[in-house]
Amino acid sequence: MTTETIVMELVVKGGSARSKAILAIQAAREKNFEKASALMEECRMALLSAHEVQTKLIQEELNGEGETRMSLIMIHGQDHLMNAMTVQDLAEQMIEMYRIMYKNGNSKGDEVL
Repeated sequence: MTTETIVMELVVKGGSARSKAILAIQAAREKNFEKASALMEECRMALLSAHEVQTKLIQEELNGEGETRMSLIMIHGQDHLMNAMTVQDLAEQMIEMYRIMYKNGNSKGDEVL
């Protein structure tokens, strides 16, 4: 795989995962937890696929099978992946927060202070 192909995999899959996580938060806000769960599963699958690309690069370098040239574009791809992973973690927490909030009687999703 060329550097450009690797980066595109990371950017596209990371971007897809991030988008799914944001959509899942929106679904939870609308009390559609089934949709939120499905979107988070899609997010996890996209991240898993992107992470496999990253893991393969690391393993190849560790095994002396080649060294990945670090370039600004490669760093950009890695940034997309890490950003998506962070959004996934936050989405999981926010969805759970919505579950608790709605369960505890705040059925409209009004501000709780």
